[in-house]
Amino acid sequence: MEVTLLRDHPEKTADAAEWFHQKWGIPKEAYIESMEKCIKNKSAVPEWYVIEEQGKIIAGMGVIENDFHDRKDLAPNVCAVYVESTHRCRGIAGYLLEFVCKDMHSKGIDVLYLVTSHNGFYERYGWEHFCNVCEDNGAIAKLYRHIYK
Repeated sequence: MEVTLLRDHPEKTADAAEWFHQKWGIPKEAYIESMEKCIKNKSAVPEWYVIEEQGKIIAGMGVIENDFHDRKDLAPNVCAVYVESTHRCRGIAGYLLEFVCKDMHSKGIDVLYLVTSHNGFYERYGWEHFCNVCEDNGAIAKLYRHIYK
């Protein structure tokens, strides 16, 4: 599997933004804005990652400052984690999570957070439940933390 960093492939921005939009319902323009900031900005965050197979995106995630929750101090956040249903249970999510943690470590970031409603999934990859947060829509969600070791 080869992970593509959108920072290195700006020509993939439109396709990636559309793909993430289709998966999460966040406006495509919000993804484009974040991805363009990633490409132009030389800081570690934001960053966007995709895995393609036969020219189609099959998995992806991003790293942004805050993933729509009230704990702005717990940053940066892994966001938009998604693997196409036809490609699940193959270790792709774990591979991509590991890649992202290593990539962020190489950029000086050893602690990452992510908001999820999943139970037991992220623990398999070294993440731990850290606290609960209030999402921007008022729902309570679990915030996980990963410390690179």
